Amino acid sequence: MLWLILEAGAAFFILVLIVWWTMFSGRKNTARRAPANKTSPNSTATPAKSDADTQNGHR
Repeated sequence: MLWLILEAGAAFFILVLIVWWTMFSGRKNTARRAPANKTSPNSTATPAKSDADTQNGHR
């Protein structure tokens, strides 16, 4: 019975260690800032339709 409790405690400790490692290691806060421009270079924005296009029957 004692062996099971020790093994469960060790597994819990390893789990907490893995979570701690993944939460607090890696990139710093300065690297997580968003870029200054609001549109990404990969975005495909469709141009707005002008009034001339809608009046001439173009859709």
